[in-house]
Amino acid sequence: MKRSLAAILFVAVSASAFAQMSPAGLWKTIDDETKKEKSLVRIKEVNGVFSGTVDKFLDPTTKLDDVCEKCTDERKDKPVLGMTIIRNIKASADDKGIWDGGDILDPNNGKVYKARLKPVDGGKKLEMRGYIGPFYRTQVWLRVE
Repeated sequence: MKRSLAAILFVAVSASAFAQMSPAGLWKTIDDETKKEKSLVRIKEVNGVFSGTVDKFLDPTTKLDDVCEKCTDERKDKPVLGMTIIRNIKASADDKGIWDGGDILDPNNGKVYKARLKPVDGGKKLEMRGYIGPFYRTQVWLRVE
């Protein structure tokens, strides 16, 4: 009986720890230049593929009806609130703890970057790196849930 209970507790704790090291969840975005809170982005996983949508604006200067004027794809002139800005991210085949292979949109400038996500600090933070060629920007997002 004690072994069964211990095994159940081990599985539950292990599953909880794995969930925290996944990029899935609600994240507070922090601008890498101004260090100000910008938005809440919800990252979801469906069949091993992750995507992220803008759930809420935190910057008081951002209007709820702002659209992506500088986007050059199907998101052009669409509302940023509710927009999918992270697409087609999967667990890296080369590096455990890294999710990549997809892209992230910066709705402020309309640029689409190759994306790499890496949960750090026990899953409390997310290193979000966007690449264009050899150049990249990294933001550290904070887990909300």
